[in-house]
Amino acid sequence: MRIALAGAGAFGEKHLDGLKNIEGVTITSIVSRELDQARAVADRYGAAHATTDLSEALARDDVDAVILCTPTQMHAEQAIACMKAGKHVQVEIPLADSWADAQDVLRVQRETGLVCMVGHTRRFNPSHQFVHNRIVAGEIAVQQMDVQTYFFRRKNINAKGEARSWTDHLLWHHAAHTVDLFAHQAGRIVQANAIQGPIHPELGIAMDMSIQLKSESGAICTLSLSFNNDGPLGTFFRYICDNGTYIARYDDLVNGREEPIDVSQVAVSMNGIELQDREFIAAIREGREPDSSVAKVFDCYRVLGELELQLAR
Repeated sequence: MRIALAGAGAFGEKHLDGLKNIEGVTITSIVSRELDQARAVADRYGAAHATTDLSEALARDDVDAVILCTPTQMHAEQAIACMKAGKHVQVEIPLADSWADAQDVLRVQRETGLVCMVGHTRRFNPSHQFVHNRIVAGEIAVQQMDVQTYFFRRKNINAKGEARSWTDHLLWHHAAHTVDLFAHQAGRIVQANAIQGPIHPELGIAMDMSIQLKSESGAICTLSLSFNNDGPLGTFFRYICDNGTYIARYDDLVNGREEPIDVSQVAVSMNGIELQDREFIAAIREGREPDSSVAKVFDCYRVLGELELQLAR
């Protein structure tokens, strides 16, 4: 399996580190906004080709699939370009930043029949897989999820503290993780409400947001998001179930009393990004639909589109 990676920033390197652990995978091309960066990352991960032009990578015979870690605003258009070039594609979350664009990506996936997977990493973190397995087994049912997504980003920087060429978004990026995960764990979302705080004068985005969700099972979710939080950073999920409480922090899990739960046997790795990439590669090799395919996460973007309309009123 020969992979091109577009977007060699902080998150792109997480994928490259995960791909190193998957047998039979070769990184053949690196695409980045700056050629020097593309060449440096290509050298570090053994890729023969580096470029600033995605179409140049798509034209290569030694590229079977593409992983897109590019700015949100490019995701839908680039995912479509990959499939039209005959390449399988994994596009990092979010699939799109509009409901219309998400619909276009699904249409092209259905036309081409290629694997198009979205990087909804929470489905793959061992912590959330542990909870999901208990739900599927009928051992627990979610009553409420309480989720905090907190960063300190009053300047336009990435996870490594480096300047970004694009602007992140609480709704279309960070809320997408929780909206999809809540539906995955508790059923289709039938009610959604949102409010947001002031728009940042320079970044042009809301820095604080609150979202309420209700699923068809009757479970509810409260999601608080902030780019203003100067404290513990990241996303923290509290599952309040009919038979136990769980708190998930990325790949780690504790119960409601903060006692650790061993999730080391849930999957072949404790790295959610690696597990996500393993699913992408396996789906291509096995000719099947992956978990977090564009079709499986599609309804998340319907909900985000509805919330965007609420916030615009």
